[in-house]
Amino acid sequence: MIEKTISEIETKISGADAVNAAQKAELLQLLGTLKTEVATLAKTHSEQADSIAGFAKMSAHEATRTEQNPQLRELSDQGLRSSVDGFEQSHPKLVQVVSSISKTLSDLGI
Repeated sequence: MIEKTISEIETKISGADAVNAAQKAELLQLLGTLKTEVATLAKTHSEQADSIAGFAKMSAHEATRTEQNPQLRELSDQGLRSSVDGFEQSHPKLVQVVSSISKTLSDLGI
C-alpha cells in the first residue's frame, strides 16, 4: 500500500502544471528517499508508515491543485509534519526527508 501511495504522489507531481521541472525533480528525488525510509519504518510501525504516506499524498494533492486553499494546504502540511513526531531518534533520516518535502512545498509558494 505504501509503495502504491508514493507512486500515486509521484504521478501527481510529474503531471502538475503548477510545479516547474527543477522543482518536480527535487520533489521526486525526495519521494524516492521517503519511499525507502517509510518502507523501513513499516517493518516495525506499519500504521505510522501508512499515516506518513497518506499525509504525504494529501500534501501533494493540496500543493498541486490549480485553485489553492491556503487553509487546506497548511492543514495537510501540519499533518505530514506531525506524522513523524517521535521518530527523531529512531528514524532521523525519515524526519529529515519529511521536513525537506514540507520545506520544498512551502518554498514553491504553494
